Amino acid sequence: MEGASDQVRQVPEHGPAAREVERPAPQEGRLERAIAVQVRRLRQAAGLTLADMAVRTGISKPMLSKIENAQTSCSLTTLVRLADALDVPVTSLFRGADTPREAVFTPAGSGARIVARGTRVGHDYTLLGALRGPHKRMEAHLVTLTERSEEFPLFQHPGTELLYMLEGEMVYGHGESSYTLRPGDALQLDGEGVHGPRELVALPIRFLSVVAYGDLREG
Repeated sequence: MEGASDQVRQVPEHGPAAREVERPAPQEGRLERAIAVQVRRLRQAAGLTLADMAVRTGISKPMLSKIENAQTSCSLTTLVRLADALDVPVTSLFRGADTPREAVFTPAGSGARIVARGTRVGHDYTLLGALRGPHKRMEAHLVTLTERSEEFPLFQHPGTELLYMLEGEMVYGHGESSYTLRPGDALQLDGEGVHGPRELVALPIRFLSVVAYGDLREG
């Protein structure tokens, strides 16, 4: 009989929980870890228990458990059985095994200060980090506004931007719409629409700006 935890586990479709993966045995190799993550993820997404997989693949439940915990190396025959049972190409099981993953750590107070049009009137932009690859980019800034101004810089760019309000209060415009942002408020917007602060209600104002540029393939 299938273990109770495997039977009742529900896999959310969205949010951080949907991106969680089991922590594989650290002493195993990178290939085994990649296969473990993909097999478990694909099995759960298909709503299959280990018992279901054992029937579909002809592989015992203990062996499947070892595969999903990166405790064994799979033969080519086993990989084909797993892929057929999950109805995916064999190459899908290796996803993440051969691509270095980048991370950027920015200690407090060490982010690069970006000089922009509003800098001279108390608009401060601190770069917290940026990831750039052949197909995607992301940048994060901590924005601090300390002085009122009659004219604010406007922004327009590809991709999607997330604003998360940390301190103060302001009215932020996007296209023809206006949004009053207070601490804890979040605003996601299409960067192609002209956007920027319209009124600084309570100073100082601090907010986090994260821009995801998405796919930038040429042509």
